[in-house]
Amino acid sequence: MSKTLITGARVLGGEPRDVLIDGGTIAAVGTGLDADGATTVAAEGRVLLPGLVDLHTHLREPGREDSETVLTGTRAAAAGGFTAVHAMANTFPVADSAGVVEQVWRLGRQHGYCDVQPVGAVTVGLEGKQLAELGAMHDSAAGVTVFSDDGKCVDDAVIMRRALEYVKAFGGVVAQHAQEPRLTEGAQMNEGVVSAELGLGGWPAVAEESVIARDILLAAHVGSRVHICHLSTAGSVELVRWAKAKGWDVTAEVTPHHLLLTDELVRSYDPVYKVNPPLRTETDVLALREALADGTIDCVATDHAPHPQEDKDCEWAAAAMGMVGLETALSVVQQTMVEPGLMDWAGVAERMSARPAAIGRLEGHGRPVAAGEPANLTLVDPAHRAPVDPAALVSRSRNTPYAGRELPGRVTHTWLRGRATLADGTLV
Repeated sequence: MSKTLITGARVLGGEPRDVLIDGGTIAAVGTGLDADGATTVAAEGRVLLPGLVDLHTHLREPGREDSETVLTGTRAAAAGGFTAVHAMANTFPVADSAGVVEQVWRLGRQHGYCDVQPVGAVTVGLEGKQLAELGAMHDSAAGVTVFSDDGKCVDDAVIMRRALEYVKAFGGVVAQHAQEPRLTEGAQMNEGVVSAELGLGGWPAVAEESVIARDILLAAHVGSRVHICHLSTAGSVELVRWAKAKGWDVTAEVTPHHLLLTDELVRSYDPVYKVNPPLRTETDVLALREALADGTIDCVATDHAPHPQEDKDCEWAAAAMGMVGLETALSVVQQTMVEPGLMDWAGVAERMSARPAAIGRLEGHGRPVAAGEPANLTLVDPAHRAPVDPAALVSRSRNTPYAGRELPGRVTHTWLRGRATLADGTLV
């Protein structure tokens, strides 16, 4: 592979440095570097980060290729600065066996825009009744370590306990979609003042918090790892904070949209704002930002959930839940966390690369920008500002909640093991 010399980049937002990539490895980091025959990328004013890692991506393949495919989803990931994504199991067929997770893993290797690490289902068919082939998925070529029925909650306490006991044997983690199903029957949005005024079925915070409380206690009892998907309420934050103070092996993620958007947007009845868990209140948003800043919430995960136009361009009650997020995640984090001074760029690298890679046991990602490390890198222009144009998205679907909203920052380059997947804003 050829050499690439990145000049004048602010590594993790610090002082300008030159970074030399040789093959798939960072060969040197310093000032005044030179390399004969190297492709030079002038990066003055831009921030260089380790390649971003997403713990929560819906690639839809197999079965819903009208929404997204592994190819289109990983292209969107590269455009957003990601070098690895974890593909959720709610596909058709469900990724509940070694054969399906290997199919997804091989598709990721074939397309090459970013690494794809499949997430295995906890239960057969996501039905919550029988444990899936957890060991077989772990022992497969895909080497699955994260298991989730995301989209559905593992609401049976016995099944959840057994899953935690099973994955403990090989250091795996159960990622829980915390939603008590009986408390959310017919729910359409966050339960509160806005739902009452609009006459939409309310989705109470306690439906999330009660499951989190149960599962952190189960994880402590078993001595296993539990990860809480898409935390969305101030009460959930306090539960995770309490668990960590106890020293229990509990981690949590927050989505970009829960860091920025509130249930007030539902007043438009625009189904683009319909998501699971629902958009919450300003109080919840501020609590989530504080928790991400202080480390109570470990990482940002996109919950990239693409849908074709017909599944969103309909009345609110019939619309699918979910938003695309891979291409805008870093911009939203810059706006909500970096620009207000809650987090610096080194913190962004920790929350969007190092921590998700560690939770997913993903080798070669989330590493420091240092000599000898894999050249998985993202270059960002933080001074760029532009409105989001859904038509310009790389994802196959266009259900972004940020259409027309001006967001800061732009990923200009992404390198996966030294190979440019995005160069000057163009996919390679």
